[in-house]
Amino acid sequence: MFFEIVNRFNFEHITSGEAESLKALVERAVKRGVDLAEANLMRADLSGADLTGARLSNAYLYAADLSGAVLTAANLSGAKLSKANLSRALVWRADLTGANLHRADLNETDFTLSNLTKADLIGAVLRDSRLVKVKLTGAFLTRADLTGADLTGANLTRAEMYLTKGLRPLDLEDFSAAGVGISG
Repeated sequence: MFFEIVNRFNFEHITSGEAESLKALVERAVKRGVDLAEANLMRADLSGADLTGARLSNAYLYAADLSGAVLTAANLSGAKLSKANLSRALVWRADLTGANLHRADLNETDFTLSNLTKADLIGAVLRDSRLVKVKLTGAFLTRADLTGADLTGANLTRAEMYLTKGLRPLDLEDFSAAGVGISG
């Protein structure tokens, strides 16, 4: 089949080609170093894709399936990932600065050493996720579910965590001391 990936704002061509699936085309583009910034990948099935080092800044991945994907060292800054499924994804050392992950499924996702500064995680489900040494400075975690999440060494300075679920009492003491906004 023939697939084409276009810019989400002006519909200009980014890449295209014959491939067995859109996922195969995206993986091939990433391996070749194609800059997929601002790509329209709305509702794309990229489950299990190897997107190591992908350049997806400001990409439109609304409701995309990235479950089990490898996004190590990927640039997703400013990307729209609201309602996306990133469950069980490997997102090490990725840049998600200002990304919109509103109501995303982030269950069991490993964000170790990633940058989620000013990310919108409102209503996101992060059950049993690893947020070890993650930058969440100024992030919006209102109504997020952090049940069972590992926040060891996470930087939550100025993060908004109103009505956030799953925080343990010790977490609350540590966050209050760091100036994190918390409300039951």
